[in-house]
Amino acid sequence: MNKSQNYGCHVMAKPTGSTCNLDCTYCFYLEKHKLYPGKSQVFMDEQTLENYICQHIAAQPGDTVEFAWQGGEPTLAGLGFYEKACQLQKKHAGGKTIQNSLQTNGILLNKAWCEFFQKNQWLIGISIDGPAELHDRYRVSRSGKPSHHKVIAAIERLKNYKVEFNLLVVINDVNAQHPEIVYSYLKSLGTAHIQFIPLVEREANSTKQDEIRLVGPDFQLQAQVTPWSVSAKDYGTFLARVFDIWVRNDIGQVYIQLFESTLATWCDYPALMCVFSEECGHAFALEANGDLYNCDHYVYPEHKLGNINQTSLSEMNNSKHAIEFGKDKKTKLSADCQTCLHLKQCNGGCPKQRFSVSSTGEFNHNYFCAGFKLFFGHTMPYMQVMKNLLQRHRSPVELMAMIAQRDSVMQSQL
Repeated sequence: MNKSQNYGCHVMAKPTGSTCNLDCTYCFYLEKHKLYPGKSQVFMDEQTLENYICQHIAAQPGDTVEFAWQGGEPTLAGLGFYEKACQLQKKHAGGKTIQNSLQTNGILLNKAWCEFFQKNQWLIGISIDGPAELHDRYRVSRSGKPSHHKVIAAIERLKNYKVEFNLLVVINDVNAQHPEIVYSYLKSLGTAHIQFIPLVEREANSTKQDEIRLVGPDFQLQAQVTPWSVSAKDYGTFLARVFDIWVRNDIGQVYIQLFESTLATWCDYPALMCVFSEECGHAFALEANGDLYNCDHYVYPEHKLGNINQTSLSEMNNSKHAIEFGKDKKTKLSADCQTCLHLKQCNGGCPKQRFSVSSTGEFNHNYFCAGFKLFFGHTMPYMQVMKNLLQRHRSPVELMAMIAQRDSVMQSQL
């Protein structure tokens, strides 16, 4: 390890741990309370909060420091917790610009929260899976009651207070079947920024031996995943059908993270999403008691880097454990990925999802491979045109007029 290297890092702080006021069927994080047996609630105390803020600012080599708050449900920590966080950020900023984002289900967002977000210019992420009939399939209260109407009320409050927000949508087995409905609905909610997160979780009793069933020429593994997981093909089809609407109507108006990331890689920039980056290892999850883990998807004892109350964030960020974890993503690519036409866009996807079997019989291939291939292949000609437009210092928005003209000519020939 080069000890002079200073890596910047991203931290997803979870001040309420896995505690949440919803009981979403598909949530993989609710089980993390098992890491701290005997404690029903573990919320971040003031000393740990100050240690985190001080260390996170110090660990960033740039002039801007981004704080990301998540859960569980982070608003359960109370408004006072975040007011204190802002005070501590000002205390330790050292001339750096501080930015905050918070991912929430929106249930608790009232006037006081919105006034705080507006005053301090926080970016809010709202979790919503589509219109009520799709959202409420899995995103329910502990008593099984729907949550969609409360999320919409929160969105309306954010809009009234002119708080910037974006939408995070978990694509599952149900809403994946309705891409046009989902996308149209999301656009109606009043933000131009959308993230799609595909859902896949393996069954708790899943083993390699009872999962193997090779099908088709690509030898895709039919793994034992939860019923609410979206299939690779359905996810790819969902993305392609949304893209077909977006590329005709919404370039420059709606910003879908995956589409923006794909275009960035076509233009020889790094991917805008960690799942598609060449390496990872510097995007951590911070639990409420100060424990730091390699990643939000790797909050397991073997991936614990340490605790910020004993070891500095900068030291853990530059540790051999963190660096090797990140490099493993690139060095442990399946043979199929290494020769894939879409490697530049995908880089093998998230390592957590590499539990399918490759054509060489190894369990190191991404579950979503078929979906990624479908989407990246479908969008190739459009991405090439947008890249060419950018290279000529023209706007990708021009592609919409080109497509409209082409579609008109094709229609006239019918």
